[in-house]
Amino acid sequence: MTPGTVYLVGAGPGEAGLITVKGLRCLRAADVVVYDRLVNPQLLREAKPEAELIYVGKAPDRQAFKQEEINDLLVDLARQGRTVCRLKGGDPFVFGRGGEEAEALAANGVPFEVVPGVTSAVAAPAYAGIPVTHRQWASSLAFITGHEDPTKGPSALRWEQLAGGVDTLVFLMGVGRLPAIVENLLRHGRDPRTPVALVRWGTYPVQETLVGTLGDIVEKAQVANFQPPAVVVVGEVVRLREKLRWFDTKPLFGQRVLVTRARAQASVLAELLREQGAQPIEFPLLRIVPLDFQARLEELLAAGFPFDWVLFTSANGVTVFLEALRKLGCDARVFGGVKIGTIGPATKEALAPWGLKADYCPRTFVAEQLAAEFPEPPQGLRILLPRAREAREVLPRTLAERGARVEVLPVYQTVREEGNVPAIQEQFQRGEIEVVTFTSSSSVRYFRELLGEVPLAGVTIACLGPQTAETARQLGLSVDVVAEEYTVPGLVRALVQHVQRGKEHG
Repeated sequence: MTPGTVYLVGAGPGEAGLITVKGLRCLRAADVVVYDRLVNPQLLREAKPEAELIYVGKAPDRQAFKQEEINDLLVDLARQGRTVCRLKGGDPFVFGRGGEEAEALAANGVPFEVVPGVTSAVAAPAYAGIPVTHRQWASSLAFITGHEDPTKGPSALRWEQLAGGVDTLVFLMGVGRLPAIVENLLRHGRDPRTPVALVRWGTYPVQETLVGTLGDIVEKAQVANFQPPAVVVVGEVVRLREKLRWFDTKPLFGQRVLVTRARAQASVLAELLREQGAQPIEFPLLRIVPLDFQARLEELLAAGFPFDWVLFTSANGVTVFLEALRKLGCDARVFGGVKIGTIGPATKEALAPWGLKADYCPRTFVAEQLAAEFPEPPQGLRILLPRAREAREVLPRTLAERGARVEVLPVYQTVREEGNVPAIQEQFQRGEIEVVTFTSSSSVRYFRELLGEVPLAGVTIACLGPQTAETARQLGLSVDVVAEEYTVPGLVRALVQHVQRGKEHG
């Protein structure tokens, strides 16, 4: 059998968006993903559903596999003819032992490629506002391991050259040996006033940065109980942090936000939260299940689709309804002469991939407004309303009262998603969730059903729209944020404004 190819892929420093385009392509194409401890779990979702995921992570005090076992595993998987993505934190060849793995593959005749990644030696300082080089402060740079190979004898580090001959020193995996690092630098002539920064979990929303000097950083780290994984930056460039820090000043930085949307929709909200510095915790409480409405749809098509308007109240309704049309061999021509109305920009945008445009979208994204501002007299109009089974009756009732002939066509329903309830309950018990977001009344109800009376003192409750907020209040929740614009971006903006007001008022 012809061996498969092994791709030694750098996953980047932590933030999932920092993987390279080629690295992501290799990950998505792999039959097997062999990954390390510091790989962001979010990246593993990019693997194809049938891909095998194998964890081989090492921690300072334990390891799942020895390096020789990892080398043999890669060779064995490739000899089975499988495409392997060896996903490694940072860059494979920067203290990632990728060179050893490549040697093993080459020795066994296994094809391989190296896909470089963004190393934490550069990214973690950058996210802390520290450029590792600067024309005025640093023209030379060294990356140094904090953990040399214990089998090779005395240290190979030339401390006298490092202490006096390099402007910026970046130690990876160095926090555990910080006292020894500092002692060696001072003994070989580095000024004790030299700035030092420790950057923990760099590029993640939980990033922590501790700044001191060679003279006091060991004591500061002990007082703060500063733990790995972290990089150590030594040099004058650390002074630029107060001027250049950008990541940990984001409005929602460090806020742990529970995202309760359906799994297929959660990523949009989660990404917007990350852009504001938050740490989204995805806990889908519902999923969208299409209903069997094909027979009625076939009858409507056979009758010439006899409607003046089709009104969509959600992006889910658009997707489910138009997908059913596609399966019946139909396309946008079905809507020839039929006008389309939508509630909200997300629903409006959902039409675009199908070559459709909305003729009407009310200024306020609620059913009451759509009915009140209808662009022509409803009297005698034939209106189709594809929607959720559990949707409110206000829209069809109001239009019918004004003389329209409305057909409600349930096309999907929301059902409760169970999820890892014990893990979320524990996070609430430990006070590890600062914000809960709700984008629908269903998500509020399912939250109460699944999590009951979890402690919510001090937790911010943020709702998308007044209907969701009203449901939350009826179920005993104290609502802190209601988005004035009933969209996911509007919800995030409202949350940012709420947090900023809280900071201003101390």
